[in-house]
Amino acid sequence: MNNTKVLISGASIAGPALAHWLTRYGFSVTVVERAPGPRPGGQAVDVRGPALDVAERMGILDQLRAHSTRMRGMSVVDATGAEVYRTTERTVSGGELDNPDVEILRDDLARIITGSVGGDVEFLFGDSIAGLDQDDDEVRVVFESGRARTFDLVVGADGLRSNTRRLVFGPTERFIRHLGVNMAVCTVPNFLGLDNWQVMHQMPDGDMRGAMVMSARDNTEARAYLMFGSAEPVDYDHRDVEGQKEIVAHALAGDSWVMPRLVEHARAAADFHFDSAAQILLDSWSRGRVVLLGDAGYCGSPLSGQGTSLALIGASVLAGELAAAGGDHRAAFAAYEKELRDYARANQEMAVVNLRERRAQAGQAADASLAAEVLVQTGVEEFAQVVASYAVKDY
Repeated sequence: MNNTKVLISGASIAGPALAHWLTRYGFSVTVVERAPGPRPGGQAVDVRGPALDVAERMGILDQLRAHSTRMRGMSVVDATGAEVYRTTERTVSGGELDNPDVEILRDDLARIITGSVGGDVEFLFGDSIAGLDQDDDEVRVVFESGRARTFDLVVGADGLRSNTRRLVFGPTERFIRHLGVNMAVCTVPNFLGLDNWQVMHQMPDGDMRGAMVMSARDNTEARAYLMFGSAEPVDYDHRDVEGQKEIVAHALAGDSWVMPRLVEHARAAADFHFDSAAQILLDSWSRGRVVLLGDAGYCGSPLSGQGTSLALIGASVLAGELAAAGGDHRAAFAAYEKELRDYARANQEMAVVNLRERRAQAGQAADASLAAEVLVQTGVEEFAQVVASYAVKDY
């Protein structure tokens, strides 16, 4: 086999999943991650449809089910805290409860996937790619630590703000589509006393301003989602977490529900993460010996509900095509993109359409209860059809 020495940038979901598969097929894998260790926190994510097949083939599906969020339902409350909508059939984060999908905290999923990776994988935490140069034979990589190494292939699995994509394809601004929503996620105390439950609130005086709180870790803590709309992308420093907290606090100022208390808990959170709900649109997912995976190549945004599933599916397909092609990266990268592009694009478009319809219908609803129902149930059938429209290929 050719091109067996692979560098993966990113150690969240897509990167370790790809490392799992590549080592199975006999590749030598190094994973580099800017964070000093596995990143804590993050939202609840979903493993759905064909991604369940991938998880089963990886041998981790039972672990995922054992660590699922076990939500029992959700409520929507108004500015006074009065419940205007309640259901035990679905949640805003995970969808229908009576189905085989798995909702799991992002850090739990990352830990399980990383634990499934063979011991021969080299992890370089606290470092990142500073520059790379490729020719017909190899990719020469210089890391921020100053070390320099060569690899046969480089995979950017480093998310929406992919450093790998920036170095090889160009600035993020060339490929990003903002959806007009911004979101922060962090761990907060379970001060609402939620019992495997979610509560959602839309502030009455602004587009998409509000929050969702869900209990976590057997109700010992909670994860908070703070969101607000903006017609233009928010200008901020992606490494200045304190500055991001101030942006969120300013956008969500007001006494509606428990928003002031949530904002204060967010200020104190050690795992605060903020970004716009956005998508990545590329004409090609590869350049020479460098290829993109998951959000780095085809982010659908958190609003798609499919980012994690696409990462798992993409990792399976990319590794499978590399193995099937005997390491021939040109053939493998082309086959990987041909196999997945239509499915990835369908998920992206679904997110755009559903967001537009939710905004339009919620604005026309006669009362708060109907508006809440619209927010929760719009696009459910179409979503299920898109999720089920792909079957994982055997390699």
